[in-house]
Amino acid sequence: MIEAVSLGKEVPSGEGRLTILHDISFRVMAGEAVAIVGASGSGKSTLLGLLAGLDVPTRGRVLLSGQDLNALDEDGRAALRAAMLGFVFQSFQLLPALTALENVMLPLELAGRGGARADAQQMLARVGLSGRLSHYPKHLSGGEQQRVAIARAFAARPRLLLADEPTGNLDAATGAAIIDLMFDMNAEQGTTLVLVTHDEAIARRCGRLLRLDGGRLAG
Repeated sequence: MIEAVSLGKEVPSGEGRLTILHDISFRVMAGEAVAIVGASGSGKSTLLGLLAGLDVPTRGRVLLSGQDLNALDEDGRAALRAAMLGFVFQSFQLLPALTALENVMLPLELAGRGGARADAQQMLARVGLSGRLSHYPKHLSGGEQQRVAIARAFAARPRLLLADEPTGNLDAATGAAIIDLMFDMNAEQGTTLVLVTHDEAIARRCGRLLRLDGGRLAG
């Protein structure tokens, strides 16, 4: 599902360049659940952005289901994301002017999916938000907003789900419930899961762990 080949990422820093990732290579097979762990600043979120095609590497390449992201322009990468990828952000990334239902419907409609409303309603029911369909994000708790984000990510039945610290803004009890929900839905749909987390207990629930240390893959 994913192949990272000698990935490197540098950014300008003062008069020089700062290297965030050094020569990262690994594969993730279809249906796997893989955790990416490491200290703050180790490059976890940068790596996830490269895997999603939200950023481009300085060196190396990423292949998603055999498709080389380097061979695509931004429109091509966006089309590939829409076709096969879901993303759960730490900061939820819900559109404030849309209701919970509309936030989940939007990517389905953009992808030209028929029955977007019914699919979105079904997924929001699955995450326990049937009574919140018409609520705007500002009227939802942090846990409810994250459940909307998960419903949005899973509604299109993506082949690959990337999650960046999905419990980072949640209390412990709500975070545990969100993680249970993610793994339950991952198992039900057979979606490949790549999860960035600082929580070792969450990481151990994945089948495999990739540890970043100073921008390098350790172990």
